[in-house]
Amino acid sequence: MPRLSDTTRGRILFGGDYNPEQWPEETWHEDVRLMKDAGVNSVTLGVFSWARLEPEPGAREFGWLDRLMDLMHGSGIGVVLATPTSSPPPWLGRLHPETLPRDADGRIEWWGGRQHFSHSSAVYRSHAAAITEALAARYGGHPALTMWHINNEYCTYDYGDEAAVAFHRWLRTKYGTLEALNSAWGTAFWSQGYDTWDGVLPPRHAHYLNNPTHALDFSRFTSDMLLECYTAERDIVRRHTPHIPVTTNFMPLWVGQDGWRWSEEEDVVSVDLYPDPRDPLGAQSAALVQDLTRSQARGPWMLMEQAAGAVNWRGVNHPKPRGLNRLWSLQAVARGADAVCYFQWRQSRQGAEKFHSGMLSHAGERGRTFQEVKQLGAELARIGGEVTDTHITADIAILHDWHAWWAGAQDGRLSTQVDHPEVVRAWHRALWESHLTTDFAHPEHDLSAYKLVVLPQLYLLTDAAIDNLLAYVRGGGTLVSGFLTGTADADDRVRPGGMDSRLRELFGIRTLHEWWPLDAGETVECEGFRGTLWSEEIEPGDDIVDEVIPYKGGELDGLPAVLRRGRSWYVSTLPEPHALRALLARVATDAGVRPVLAGLPLGVEAVRRGELLFLLHHGREPVTFEVPGTHRDLLTGETVEGEVTLGRYGAAVLRP
Repeated sequence: MPRLSDTTRGRILFGGDYNPEQWPEETWHEDVRLMKDAGVNSVTLGVFSWARLEPEPGAREFGWLDRLMDLMHGSGIGVVLATPTSSPPPWLGRLHPETLPRDADGRIEWWGGRQHFSHSSAVYRSHAAAITEALAARYGGHPALTMWHINNEYCTYDYGDEAAVAFHRWLRTKYGTLEALNSAWGTAFWSQGYDTWDGVLPPRHAHYLNNPTHALDFSRFTSDMLLECYTAERDIVRRHTPHIPVTTNFMPLWVGQDGWRWSEEEDVVSVDLYPDPRDPLGAQSAALVQDLTRSQARGPWMLMEQAAGAVNWRGVNHPKPRGLNRLWSLQAVARGADAVCYFQWRQSRQGAEKFHSGMLSHAGERGRTFQEVKQLGAELARIGGEVTDTHITADIAILHDWHAWWAGAQDGRLSTQVDHPEVVRAWHRALWESHLTTDFAHPEHDLSAYKLVVLPQLYLLTDAAIDNLLAYVRGGGTLVSGFLTGTADADDRVRPGGMDSRLRELFGIRTLHEWWPLDAGETVECEGFRGTLWSEEIEPGDDIVDEVIPYKGGELDGLPAVLRRGRSWYVSTLPEPHALRALLARVATDAGVRPVLAGLPLGVEAVRRGELLFLLHHGREPVTFEVPGTHRDLLTGETVEGEVTLGRYGAAVLRP
C-alpha cells in the first residue's frame, strides 16, 4: 500500500489548494514564479472544478488542466489531484433533482453552494464515478501526479426518499429481521413498533423527540454512506495508479464521520485545521486535533488545509498576528505532520470565500502574509530531511469513540451543557499543559503499550470495550475515567445500575444513586477544588476503595467526587482546569509518565519527534529556560548549550 512517504520523499510537502480556473491564464506563470520563491513543492488541483471539466453532461474539457499539469511538472511542483465531486455542476441538480439532498424538514438543499449531493443517489454516484474515471485515465501516468485527493470535507446529511431506501438496506444488513430492529431500538416505548421495513424512515422532523437509537443508527448509516462514496472513487483511481497514495480530508473532530473506520480506508490521513487566532486555547485545540489525526494515521499525517491569515466564516474573522502562522505550522510538524498546506494559494477576488486568506493575499507579494509564507517555506525545507517519516512515542492514550459521541448527544439527555468535544478538550488540555504527550485510541484498541489511559467521557461502551479496559488494568495499566461513562450499551440501552457493573466494581462504586448535572456557571465544592458541569451521587464500596476525594457541602456532602481503587480512578465531576491538571499530573507521575521537559515557562510547549525536540512559545514576551545538554537548532543552524531563549511566538527545533 502506498504511503505518505512515497510523496514526501524526505521533504515536508508545502503548498495548498490552487484554483487557477478563477484567474486568466497569464496569471498562472506569475503564480509559479511566486510559488518557487516561497518554496512551494505541492499544490492541490481540481477540488471545485467539476463545472469547468464537464460544463454539460458528457462533455470533457481537459485542455486547461493538461496545461496546468505540464506547467507544474516543468516547475518541479508536485500535484495532489482532486476528484471534483464535492461540488456538482448546476446541470446535475437541474436535470436530476433526485441527486439533491433533503434536510430533516424535507427541504431541498439546492445548488449554488457546495456539498449539494445525496450520498445515496445512484445518479450522483454514477456521474461522480464517470468524471473520476476520466481523470484517472487521463492523468494516471502524468509525472506531476503525486497523490489523489477524493472529494472534499465529506459532511452531507440526507433525509430524502432515496436515502430512506438505502437506510432500509443498511438496517436489513445490520439486523436481519424487524424483530431484532424493534428490540435494539426499544420501539415498545411510545408505540413505535415497525411491521414493515418501508415504515422505517430517516429521523425526520417529528412532533416531539425522535427515538435515540434510531438517530444513533442514522448517524452510523450516514457515515457509512459517505464512506461508500469515498471508497468508490478511491477504487477507481487506485485501479489506474496503485502506486499513488489516496486521501480525503477530515474536518477537525467532525461529528459526521466515524474517523477510526474512515482512516483505515486511507493511504494518507489528512485534516483541515482552523483554530481561532483570538482563542487563548487555540494552540491546545490544534494540538488535540493533531494528536487525534496522528493516532488515526498511526504515524505521519497531512495538514491538508489551514489559513495563512483570517477565515471568512466566523462572526468576526481576525487575522493571524505576526509569527502565529509560522508557530502553528511548526506545531503541526512537531506533532507528526509531514505536509503543511493551505486553503488556498491565491486569495479569491470573488465568491463566498473572497475574504478567506490565501498564501498570496490581496496585498500581493509585498504583503506580510506572503513574506511570512516565504520564511516558513525556507524553514520547512531546512528541517524536512531531519523530520519526515519520524514518529512520536506517547505513554498516554485518550479514548475517543464517535458512536459514544453520537449516542450521548441525543435530544432527551440529562444536560445540554455537556458537550462531548468540550469535555475531551478539557482533559486533553490538562495533559497538554503538563507537557505530557498523548495519543488517541478507540476503547477497543490494543492499549497495552500505554502506561496511562484517560477516558474523559464515553456514555456508550460496548461489551468488548469494557472487557478491553478491564484487561488493560489487570495487565498493569492505570485508568482514569470521567463522569457518565459506561452508562449505555451499543444500542443506547441504559445498563442496570446506570453504569456497567464491571466498571462499578473496577472503580469501587457500590451504587450510583443519581446523576446531578450542574447548570451553566454552577460549581460544586470538593475537597481542594471546585467541580463544574456535572456531579454524581455515588456510594463507594468502603471496604475496597483506596482513596476518596469528597464533595463538601450541599446534597452530596461527604460523598466521593473522585475515588480510586488500585490503579483505577473515577472522577464524577469536571474539575476546574488547574485542578484537573494537578490530578492528572499526579496520576501520570504515579504511573511512571514524565513530561517531555520539566520546568518549562507557562505557554511553552515541548514535543519530541524522533530525535528532535520541538520547543514552541505561544506567548508574546521573550522567555529563557534551561534545556540540558548541547543541541543544534535546525531553524537557525546555531549551537544551543544549556538554555534557550524564545521571542514572541518563537520556536526552536533541537537536535542533540
